[in-house]
Amino acid sequence: MSLTQELKTPTETATETATTVPEDVILPPRDLLSDEPPLETDLHRLQMTLLIQCLEWLWDERDDFYVSGNLTIYYSPRQRKSEEFRGPDFFVVLQTERKPRNSWVVWQEEGKYPNVIVEIISPTTADTDRGLKKQIYQDTFRTPDYFWFDPNTLELKGFHLVDGCYLELEPNQEGWLWSQQLALYLGIYDSKLRWFTAEGQLVPTPTEAAELEKQRAEQECQQKEQAQEQLSQMESLLARYREQFGDLPE
Repeated sequence: MSLTQELKTPTETATETATTVPEDVILPPRDLLSDEPPLETDLHRLQMTLLIQCLEWLWDERDDFYVSGNLTIYYSPRQRKSEEFRGPDFFVVLQTERKPRNSWVVWQEEGKYPNVIVEIISPTTADTDRGLKKQIYQDTFRTPDYFWFDPNTLELKGFHLVDGCYLELEPNQEGWLWSQQLALYLGIYDSKLRWFTAEGQLVPTPTEAAELEKQRAEQECQQKEQAQEQLSQMESLLARYREQFGDLPE
């Protein structure tokens, strides 16, 4: 497809979508399947899964978002599966129903595009992620927060949409980048891209959260055992005192 096709503005897209579809145009089925190739390496797969699992754990009680990765986003104004589609490595759509999907079809989702996109860079996709995709996400998707991360070099860049153009984000003193859309930081921890709360707390994976809960329960149990032991010692001392001197004076 041409770059001109890729870079249509939302207004142009909405106008084209609103026009009557010619009778000879065959519309795709409503339930379009994703058509993305496998992720290139285990690093890419694990990183994508890590971001998804942590956000789903953090927002476990919310039902107003959709998060996925390596899933096709179809956005053809003519509602064709064969043109104008992209498959970000990770993306989040806010103010939508939280449910499984086979793909993200813009014309079936009230015209919604991702609020946040993260691309996991590889040697074969780096130029596209930094160039063409960045321009599409800026000019067509109008995605407010766009990040890319290289799991090999640990390069992390982020951009926020201001007046229709991406402005590069400045990292904080920890090197983290703020996502206004999610009210979370993205930063590197143990050579992986992770979420951090506004207070600077690492958002755990479900496994890490379970381990922390186990440790907390064990600590509470130990504290109760220690308190019980101290109480027993005090009762023993009191009993010995009474044997020698009688009851304590009032």
